Amino acid sequence: MATIGLVYIIRGGKNRQIYAEGLVTEGLFSHCRNPLYVGNILILVGLGIMSNSLFFIAVMIPLFLFLYQAIVLAEENFLRNKFGNSFDEYTRKVNRWIPDFNGIRATMSSMEFNWKRVFIREYTTMYIWSSGAVLLIVEKYFQIHGKHFLMEKLPIFISLLLLLLLGYLFVRYMKKSKKWTTN
Repeated sequence: MATIGLVYIIRGGKNRQIYAEGLVTEGLFSHCRNPLYVGNILILVGLGIMSNSLFFIAVMIPLFLFLYQAIVLAEENFLRNKFGNSFDEYTRKVNRWIPDFNGIRATMSSMEFNWKRVFIREYTTMYIWSSGAVLLIVEKYFQIHGKHFLMEKLPIFISLLLLLLLGYLFVRYMKKSKKWTTN
């Protein structure tokens, strides 16, 4: 969220191809080359710990780490081919995965956070992570308190999941109808 809210980047694909208008090296990208992926990995590890599941920790986290590494290597290959020496110099200065927190306060204070951009760009990701967290909590309630207690709390969990779904559908509608746009 911090990366999207603070740094506007044209990212993703265009015509089903990796795409980049320019090499982004400022802001959070001056502290870590992949702040978006690092954030997702931290969320994943947090959910893994919360789930207390050996399968999740032993299989799913390594699988996601492997997939993220493959994605990053493909993106870096694209960026190296497109931006050449500029990208190589950037890779010598900034770590791929481990953020350098020196100067992070100055970086953060020099930027303006844009919540609307976060919602428009990351509404699907936020919905998936939030729903996953709620479902993990439901599973924990069941394990700890049993079926009876879970059934008492089930309307709260269902209401929360419905609220998340309505929020997702609302932001999706606002984006697709172009009533909300990024700037």
